[in-house]
Amino acid sequence: MSSTPSTLVILSTPSLRQRVLTQARRWYSPLNVIGLSLLGLILLVAVFADVLAPGDPLDMVGMPLLWPGDDPAHLLGTDSLGRDVLAGLIHGSRASLAIGLSAAAISLSIGICLGSLAGYFGGKLDRGLVRLIELFQTIPAFLLVIVIVAIYGPTLRVILIAIGLSAWPDIARLTRAEFRRLRHQEFVLAAASSGFSHAHLIIQEMLPNALPTLIVSTSILIASAILMESSLAFLGMSDPNIASWGGMIGLGREQLSSAWFLTALPGAAIVITVLAFNVLGDGLNHALNPRLRRS
Repeated sequence: MSSTPSTLVILSTPSLRQRVLTQARRWYSPLNVIGLSLLGLILLVAVFADVLAPGDPLDMVGMPLLWPGDDPAHLLGTDSLGRDVLAGLIHGSRASLAIGLSAAAISLSIGICLGSLAGYFGGKLDRGLVRLIELFQTIPAFLLVIVIVAIYGPTLRVILIAIGLSAWPDIARLTRAEFRRLRHQEFVLAAASSGFSHAHLIIQEMLPNALPTLIVSTSILIASAILMESSLAFLGMSDPNIASWGGMIGLGREQLSSAWFLTALPGAAIVITVLAFNVLGDGLNHALNPRLRRS
């Protein structure tokens, strides 16, 4: 009788099978499946936008204000300038995802750096950074974004930087709280007594244990950034050289009574995208939060 490989013997043990099933039940929840499916579809549309809708979505390609179904060449109609609505929706996914992800990356970079330093070192540094966080939180985030965009111009780079700068205080406060909780844990004290540097303790020991909470917050942060960009575009403070869902809504509001689809279609796209990130965030929270898993 041939011998069974050791790896198969290990995988066949009940304890390991149970752990694998437990992890599968932990991560593959309906919320995660729904959120990832929606986001995967939106991401595919953004990646293959040039294939799905060739050409410039800002080009005037038809008669203005064609309704969906009036022209087979423009399935979802045209706006008041004669631009294809379907092409705008497809290419607008790129702008929304790019701004959401980039703004979230900026907020996370600033918030994690400042929050980890404040929570780890404490003392005067902690008090000083907390005052800085409180100062930024006294300023309404959307007002700060409007001021920055008004000063430096409504370009894509300025918009994503402005949104990123407005959202980092919440990440910093959350990171600080996690690091204050972790800095007295036994594994951190053991690593410190072994002579590891502060950088090693922060990056290698404490940050990985704080990531689950930050991951959940990131999904909400991305959704908020998409909504904020759409609000800016609705007010006419978006980059006129890019197609965005908010810009489509801002242009379509002038024909709200006669061509409601110009605002309803991009509005639905924003709702679905934000909902997908929120659902994914709830699923990750359920998977990473022990109290929710027990309940």
